[in-house]
Amino acid sequence: MALTAGIVGLPNVGKSTLFNAITKAGAEMANYPFATIDPNVGMVEVPDARLARIDEIIPAKKIVHTTFEFTDIAGIVKGASKGEGLGNKFLENIRQVDAIVHVVRAFDDENITHVSNKVDPLDDIDTINMELVLADLESVNKRYVRVEKVARTQKDKDSIAEFNVLSKIKPVLEEGKPVRSLEFDDDEQKIVKGLFLLTSKPVLYVANIGEDDMADPDSCEYYQQIKNFAESEGSQALAVCARTEEEIAELDDDEKQEFLEAEGVEESGLDRLIKASYKLLGLATFFTAGGKETRAWTFKQGMKAPQVAGVIHSDFERGFIRAETVSFEDLDKYGSMQGVREAGRLRLEGKDYVVQDGDIIEFRFNV
Repeated sequence: MALTAGIVGLPNVGKSTLFNAITKAGAEMANYPFATIDPNVGMVEVPDARLARIDEIIPAKKIVHTTFEFTDIAGIVKGASKGEGLGNKFLENIRQVDAIVHVVRAFDDENITHVSNKVDPLDDIDTINMELVLADLESVNKRYVRVEKVARTQKDKDSIAEFNVLSKIKPVLEEGKPVRSLEFDDDEQKIVKGLFLLTSKPVLYVANIGEDDMADPDSCEYYQQIKNFAESEGSQALAVCARTEEEIAELDDDEKQEFLEAEGVEESGLDRLIKASYKLLGLATFFTAGGKETRAWTFKQGMKAPQVAGVIHSDFERGFIRAETVSFEDLDKYGSMQGVREAGRLRLEGKDYVVQDGDIIEFRFNV
């Protein structure tokens, strides 16, 4: 499941610190722009407490978490859409990811240089969003001219459909708004996907707050500004202290729990970020249980049982017969597979079954 969330932001907002904490990959950090030239890609485990509970009920030799990718992309500056800084390369890197994690500085520290010499979250957000809008507008304008000619002269059905979508997108970009602010039907969505537009990607805004604000992020005025902006465009925002999260990532589980309790926090910011990014990508989790391993697997929401079986192995999809399925909630409630069966909650699902997050499945197949 090769989907990736790209971490973007202005230089020195804490992107690489956050990436290090997430992946423990040690991306280069420096107090100057463009410390990260090539995108760093790291795999991250998705925290899921359901795995431990499943293993209690259906013991296995080991537990395996599911994973997905984060890409750390170098800082964008004003003028990136015109090639300023290393703009063209960075924008192309963003084009390759499936969702955007937009890190915004939400702390004061005179020792850390801000590219604009002031901390202003909304201005920072506008700088990056406008660069992405301008890059998209340039792409759409070029495409618009070519497609319009074919649509009008050849009356080609596909060209007409694309021209109608471009005509819908163009004025919105000209107003400085992202493509994701528009609604598209299924056919239009396929066309939009093929345009590879930067502002069509879903966005999660991450406020990089100071350590003093960890216990009560809502008291941070900068975070409130970011949160209100995200809500205004139908996106989500969360608060993380990147520097502290990097320190937490180095601790073992017991030390990590003690640290969080001392800070008055139930769950680390990283765990919340990973889960939110996973959801942003439209991903969900199913499980296989018992024997050699109890394992979490990633699938795209909306996939049917044979496609999900193919996540494990292509033979499973090719020879799919049925999926013996129980929800995590039912397994947790009844406490054993025997209890699930006696309650009539074990289901035999066929080829048209849309797999749900938390399903525990044993696939039957024949090749």
